[in-house]
Amino acid sequence: MNRLVECVPNVSEGRDQAVLSTLAKSIQLVPRVALLDLHVDPDHHRSVFTLAGEPEAMANALFRFIRDAQHGIDLRTHQGQHPRIGVVDVVPWIPLRGVTMEECAGYSKDLGRRVGQELGIPVFLYEQASVVPLRARLEVIRRGGLSGIQERMNQEAGWKPDFGPIVLHPTAGTVVIGARFFLIAFNVVLKSQDIQVARRIARTIRSSGGGLPALKAMGVLLPSRGLVQVSMNLTDFRQTSLRAAFQAVERESHRLGASIVESEIVGLVPQAAWDADLPRDLKLQNCGADHILETRMAQEELFSQ
Repeated sequence: MNRLVECVPNVSEGRDQAVLSTLAKSIQLVPRVALLDLHVDPDHHRSVFTLAGEPEAMANALFRFIRDAQHGIDLRTHQGQHPRIGVVDVVPWIPLRGVTMEECAGYSKDLGRRVGQELGIPVFLYEQASVVPLRARLEVIRRGGLSGIQERMNQEAGWKPDFGPIVLHPTAGTVVIGARFFLIAFNVVLKSQDIQVARRIARTIRSSGGGLPALKAMGVLLPSRGLVQVSMNLTDFRQTSLRAAFQAVERESHRLGASIVESEIVGLVPQAAWDADLPRDLKLQNCGADHILETRMAQEELFSQ
C-alpha cells in the first residue's frame, strides 16, 4: 500500500456501547481501511476513532461512519464535558505515505461535499482544507457551541457553510472536516475537585495565553471520579513535546497546591514523539508501545500486503 492516510473522527458519544460498536463495524466492513484504536471517554461523552488506509477507501469508510452516527446519535440529548457541535464533531485527514497535505485537503472537500448533499448536514472545512481563513481553527468554529454557530450562520456572510444547508441538522448538528499535521491529545488528571485550578493551569500553559507553542488546553471536570483534568492538544509535537507539556502542568499544579494523579494519551502517537521513559515520567496509564502509530500499523495484516 503505497498511498496511506490517517483519519481521526471524533464522535459525540462515549457511553452507549451499542452505538460505538455499530460505528466500529461500519469502518471494519470497508476493505483497505483499518481501525487502529478506539478511545472512549464517558465523562467527556466522546470517542476518538483512529483509522488508516488508502485515501479512496477511507473516503467511503468515513461517509458510512458519518451516516451511521447521524442515525444513531441525537445531539439534542447529549450532555458531556467536551465542547461539540456535531454528532461527528471533527474529521481530520493526515497524510502518512505517498499522499500530500494538499491531496488530503482535496479529499476533505470531496467528503464534505458528499456529506452536505446526501446527508443534509452543514460542513465547515478547517486547517489546511479551509477556504475561509477566519475559520481555519477548530476552536473558532466551535465558539459558542451549537447556538453560537447557528447565530453566525444566520447573521454573518462569512459563516455560510462550505457545503450543505445553512441550518444545523436537527439531530446531527454540523461537522468539521479538514487536513492537518499529527495532533496528540493528552490529558493530565489532577488530585483536586476545583475546576478553577484546572482552568487556571490551562490558561497559563496554552499558546493563546502566552504559554507553550503549538499547545491548546482547557480545564475539564471528571464527575465520575470527583477530579479535574487539564485536557490538551499538542498540534505540533516538534515544537512542544509530551514531556514539556506534562512538566508545564506539573509546575503550575504544584504552584496552586495540587498534585498529578496520572495522565493519558487519547489515540495514537507517531514514533517520533515517543520515548521509552514516557510512561514512567508522565505517569501514563495503560500506555506503551502499542500506542505508537507505526507499531499498531505493523500489527495489522492489511499494511503488510
